[in-house]
Amino acid sequence: MDLASAKMIGAGIAVIALMGVGVGIGNIFSTLIASIARNPAARGEVFGIGILGFALTEAVALFALLIAFLILFT
Repeated sequence: MDLASAKMIGAGIAVIALMGVGVGIGNIFSTLIASIARNPAARGEVFGIGILGFALTEAVALFALLIAFLILFT
């Protein structure tokens, strides 16, 4: 196996984390919608926490993508 093949396999393994991020973001927003549906008065408090959770989960996706690009192009 040459270096290019190893880089492609490594980048593919690094991108597997994006699947977990997709599931996590879906879980965050489904729980957010369910909690607002149960108690609309708490929308102001819950929405900020949901957006914070989204941002932190999305940061994991960006780190995984960064690692994949580093593997491919260095």
